[in-house]
Amino acid sequence: MGLSGFRAEVGFRVDGEPHTLAVDTRSTVLDVLRDTLGNTSPKKGCDRGQCGACTVLLDGRRVLSCLVLAVTAGGKDILTAKGLAANGRLHPVQQAFLDNDALQCGYCTPGQVCSAVGALDEFADGKPSHAGDVTAEPELTRAEIAERISGNLCRCGAYTAIISAIEQAADA
Repeated sequence: MGLSGFRAEVGFRVDGEPHTLAVDTRSTVLDVLRDTLGNTSPKKGCDRGQCGACTVLLDGRRVLSCLVLAVTAGGKDILTAKGLAANGRLHPVQQAFLDNDALQCGYCTPGQVCSAVGALDEFADGKPSHAGDVTAEPELTRAEIAERISGNLCRCGAYTAIISAIEQAADA
């Protein structure tokens, strides 16, 4: 039998809902989310970890779900943009994206939103964004925000509005 016969049982929570699945050991988190669970919030853009459209939060850390094997996500929490809203209210980042018209075609928006949430959490935790002066206290300037979300591409070019939305969410 070829490689397609290798399956493993994996359990994780997606947007707060527990799931236990038998998955092909080569399946990515992105493919399991979209093709098995029907969660189309993360998008398949490049499928090579270069565009960020598939960004989700894995145990609170932003990851490119097209590069993470589903079997390595066992026991973890996966949060997509779909799961950020709570009690019928949008997450502050989601609301800021709407308020600032920080989307055009919308394809990259779920990944941008998850990346923004992760970036703001990293900033709040004092994690540096690049190899500059990591001993200095970072300020959340537009340049700092741009650096932190630089792994997420927007082919429509809504970056100015995206940065404004993240600034607004940071102040919320």
